[in-house]
Amino acid sequence: MPNRHMTADRIRDAVLKRCRRFWHATLLYITNHVISRCLSSRCRLFWYRHVMKFNIAVGAAILIGCRFSKQGNLTVGEHTVINNDCRIDNREPVRIGANVSLSYGTLVVTGGHDIDSSRFAYKGEGVEIEDYVWVCARAIIQPGVKLGRGSVVLPGSVVTASVPERHVVGGAPARFVKERKAELVYCQDWDSVVPPLG
Repeated sequence: MPNRHMTADRIRDAVLKRCRRFWHATLLYITNHVISRCLSSRCRLFWYRHVMKFNIAVGAAILIGCRFSKQGNLTVGEHTVINNDCRIDNREPVRIGANVSLSYGTLVVTGGHDIDSSRFAYKGEGVEIEDYVWVCARAIIQPGVKLGRGSVVLPGSVVTASVPERHVVGGAPARFVKERKAELVYCQDWDSVVPPLG
């Protein structure tokens, strides 16, 4: 008799697990292939805030074609712009500060595999991008990286280690190029040509 109950419990747990995986996959498909292509920025932001549970501040913009990995685990500060076709792997927490510019095609990675694991085990760590950071087009930010306030990542760079405040880095792997001198006080005020769109 106990065996029968154990089997029923296992079947129920397996069915629930499959249902949750199906719901997660469906939600991501709708988010990444339907909502991300929606012309209305207001509709996209509503979905990201209320369905995907992203913490997106006032004045922030997520442009068309961005893709994500799960619900939650994403904070975006005021007046930050995540440009077209960025990929945010938010399996682990991603925190993006205020007045940040992620240029088109930026890839933020938080998870991967342990190459020394015989079972190819998952390995992940969050990413933090502080205020006034500019990540140029097609750059890749690796797990565990912190981009200090006002730092700049040049186009096509692969950032494998944290970047100090105001440092400009470039290359693969990214290395120090120069220091940003200006006092950073600007406020990004992104606005589309047609206000509801973009």
